Amino acid sequence: MKIYTKTGDKGTTALFGGTRVPKHHIRIESYGTVDELNSHLGLIRDQHINQHYKNVLMHIQDRLFTVGAILATDPKKALLKNGKERLNIEKISAENIERLEQEMDTMNEALPPMTHFVLPGGHQTVSFCHIARCVCRRAERLASALNDLEPFEANALTYLNRLSDYLFVLARKLSSDLQANEIKWIPEKK
Repeated sequence: MKIYTKTGDKGTTALFGGTRVPKHHIRIESYGTVDELNSHLGLIRDQHINQHYKNVLMHIQDRLFTVGAILATDPKKALLKNGKERLNIEKISAENIERLEQEMDTMNEALPPMTHFVLPGGHQTVSFCHIARCVCRRAERLASALNDLEPFEANALTYLNRLSDYLFVLARKLSSDLQANEIKWIPEKK
């Protein structure tokens, strides 16, 4: 199978189902940003961190491929002529969202309570988490805008929202694990 098809040379690309749209279409921006997020998670997973976090991140990466597939599906072609769904894969479930919540709860139990905003940084791995969190928020904003235009499965959007929270808590937990200095943001007074 060749990687290059030359079908996008004029600035369009195909959605799942065959519909061609401009490469700058909000649907492409949405799933492209999810893909970017997935790559950042791979970078975090490649760091020297606890194997449990690596396993969770790998599961999240799998789920992000599903989110991307949902976003890449033309809603007008989501159903085949026989009535079956074109996207014949396990979707984002309430259990996937709950797993992120449980992971956050477990990490939070080991962390001091937050009293201030935290400046991103302190350790390269922590910084990677904060970058991923920001990319996740961007993916969520784009997906939310797309959802306003062409609604898709609600759990996919909820998952992105919860994932950005997870990445923030993971950054804090890794700061603790790596004994990095977590710097509180204290606004300067006038």
